[in-house]
Amino acid sequence: MNPPPPDAAYWRGTLQAGRDELRRAYLENGDAETLLHGHSRLVDKLLIAIWRQLSLAPDMALIAVGGYGRKQLFPGSDIDLLILLPEHPDAVHDPDVERLVGLLWDIGLDVGHSVRTLPECMEEAQDITVQTNLLEARFLTGDGELFRDLDSAVRRRLNPREFFEAKLQEQQQRHARFHDTANNLEPNLKESPGGLRDLQNILWISGAMGLGGSWEQLTLKAIITAQEARQIHRHQRLLENLRIRLHYLARRREDRLLFDYQMPLAEQYGLTGTEKGRHAARRIASEQLMQRYYRTAKAVSLFNEILLRTLRKRIFPADSQVVTRIDANFQARNGLLEIADDNVFQRDPGAILEGFLVMQQQPKLSGMSATTLRALWRSASLIDGRFRRETRHRELFMAIMRQPHGITHELRRMNQLGILGRYIPAFGRIVGQMQHDLFHVYTVDGHIMMVIRNLRRMMAPRFAHELPLCSELIGAFEQPETLYLAGLFHDIAKGRNGDHSMLGAEEAERFCKLHQVTEVETELVVWLVANHLVMSATAQKQDISDPDVIEAFAIRVGDQCHLIALYLLTVADIRGTSPTVWNAWKGKLLEDLFQATHRHLGGGAATLESHLLTRQAEALNILRLYDFDHETIQALWAELEPAYFLRHDAQEIVWHSRNLYGKAAAGETIVKSRLSPAGEGIQVMIYTPQRDDLFARICSFFERNDFNIVDAKIHTSRHGYALDSFVVLDEANRAVHYRDLLYFINHELLQRLLGAAPLDPPLQGRLSRHLRHFPITPEISIKPDEKNVYYVLSVTAGDRPGLLSRIAQTLLKHGIHLHTAKITTLGERAEDTFLMAGDELENPETARQFETDLLLQLRT
Repeated sequence: MNPPPPDAAYWRGTLQAGRDELRRAYLENGDAETLLHGHSRLVDKLLIAIWRQLSLAPDMALIAVGGYGRKQLFPGSDIDLLILLPEHPDAVHDPDVERLVGLLWDIGLDVGHSVRTLPECMEEAQDITVQTNLLEARFLTGDGELFRDLDSAVRRRLNPREFFEAKLQEQQQRHARFHDTANNLEPNLKESPGGLRDLQNILWISGAMGLGGSWEQLTLKAIITAQEARQIHRHQRLLENLRIRLHYLARRREDRLLFDYQMPLAEQYGLTGTEKGRHAARRIASEQLMQRYYRTAKAVSLFNEILLRTLRKRIFPADSQVVTRIDANFQARNGLLEIADDNVFQRDPGAILEGFLVMQQQPKLSGMSATTLRALWRSASLIDGRFRRETRHRELFMAIMRQPHGITHELRRMNQLGILGRYIPAFGRIVGQMQHDLFHVYTVDGHIMMVIRNLRRMMAPRFAHELPLCSELIGAFEQPETLYLAGLFHDIAKGRNGDHSMLGAEEAERFCKLHQVTEVETELVVWLVANHLVMSATAQKQDISDPDVIEAFAIRVGDQCHLIALYLLTVADIRGTSPTVWNAWKGKLLEDLFQATHRHLGGGAATLESHLLTRQAEALNILRLYDFDHETIQALWAELEPAYFLRHDAQEIVWHSRNLYGKAAAGETIVKSRLSPAGEGIQVMIYTPQRDDLFARICSFFERNDFNIVDAKIHTSRHGYALDSFVVLDEANRAVHYRDLLYFINHELLQRLLGAAPLDPPLQGRLSRHLRHFPITPEISIKPDEKNVYYVLSVTAGDRPGLLSRIAQTLLKHGIHLHTAKITTLGERAEDTFLMAGDELENPETARQFETDLLLQLRT
């Protein structure tokens, strides 16, 4: 008696056993190619056996497409199949297809399938993705003649020029989804710039051109050299191995190098987090792994650019080869910079830098030819100590930094080709280095390029509307190259032992002296690098309405030139950390500090009394426009301490006075909100009888309604009323009219303050993945202010729901009164500063207990 045919359980067991064996062998030998081809063979055998067992209609064909078609089947990838039907399918085909697909799903194959006739395939092939899949289709079983008809039709339909343009556009769109950078902290191994798809794109195009679909075939066709093929293979293997291991770790298809997997992957590679060096501090294992990835992605991006230009030249031979000689080393051919001969850089190494200078000086050039890019990349090793000591080479580099156009583009090109890191070795060490500070989303070299780009963007008239003051200031700045040099060196010592600002300043000073930068300019560059964090720290952590703070900051900057330069660098630096860190509120804080210091340095320093009187007079002049009674306003103001007028500008005082006019004397609780004059966020005024838990209640309300507090000014009047001002951002980005949002705050917060409900406990929201994997150890500092009137509490912690409520309720528990709060959120890092007073702070023992309790709350 014949045994029964294998059922789904049998096939499922066979598939799982085969995959388990492949996984075991891979983890033992780490051979990506063997795993990918082996997985494809396993699935091939299974599908062919199942097809034959089901005795399906003989005029159908089963075809592998996609990654499975090219025998690159990753552990978690879908099995992409085309079930090709005859041109006129009949009633028997539908049941056959249903039986096949149903069984494949039952045995655990994640099948992505399409069922089409040949004409339908050709119709769908108008889509570039479908056409690409069909080009790498691979016959499995069934009607071989039908498959050959499809293959012939696809080849006849193929137009290599159209295919090239379509794949290029597809790549550009894909890169745009990742902001055209490979330096994201959680990159996609397959789709990100510099990922596997960039390599596949080259082979798809070369295959469509008839040049071959492998690196070996491209070597035979002299498209790449044998050395380049080896390097491409090495980078491809790293990406493939990472993707394979990632699928195994995630137990599914996962192509993003999420924080959850970076450390386990690093451990699989044997990285221990103990890598040190003369220049580097200890780095965790995941940072070492990711630096390898970023450098591979940069190399892949470069190969992709070079080979796309090489292939374009083949497929689009210019009808008229327009060649214009530029100098002895370079010529322009069809709008691209081309070396005069293949030995230019060996004969004259200085031409390496000269090429970038020519790109800046020749605006009609749209880029570099593939020949030039390849020659530059190969010649990077010529840049050694002797090269760096040559006076001409130093002059060329400084000429690049002083050009009016193209600085950002050429520095980025130099970085991509490895030339910038060779010329400035300190820069080479931070290429691909991650920054786990929870607000930088780029690698260190990527961030530096963004800072220089931001400075250059300020110079461009077409972007003047973005930052009008910065554009005005930089346009009048006499030595903008000092700003660019400061931008280039400000984070160059990241990851070393010690203060990266001071270490970077040493690197900058050494560079400037070697490059004959004037003494005055050298001092400015070095000072900017050493102090590049000072202005943001002052604006975001100190009370910049205090004339003493302004005076201390003015003493530190010294003069208008240093102030302007530091302001411009600070804005460019913050805007270069992440697309989300900069906001209008941070911009206003920095501009307010700049303007106040500018006035002070210009001889506009005033006594506290004159400053107060000036502010009040300015506010009164505006209030007269509303025909308010002078005596009523003066009576209202008489209840407010001088500190109130120093900490609010005239427009804020007017807004408060208009809302309190005729109501304050009646003792009403008032909540009013408006769009922040800074251009982003909502400003909220609260006037109510002072109570100990007021700040905690306000924090709880905003947190529970997805508003992020970015500034709080707390004031208690002489008659015991709180006049508090908050600036909040709508974290939920509610799709409602702003008037509805203001009404909600006015009404709901008022009801919360009038009610007698118990204080809500702090929110217990989940930590973000970033914070879970790269936690910030909470730090607090308590010290008297410079006048010994208040205490300054500085808190650094990972930002999370309920953080501010935890701080507020700890202050409440210990009877500590808040005077002002500066809430700074940098990505997922909170750096908050509070000015406070309370008897417990005067006693060392109770002060220590408060500190202990607060740390406990921050760690819970």
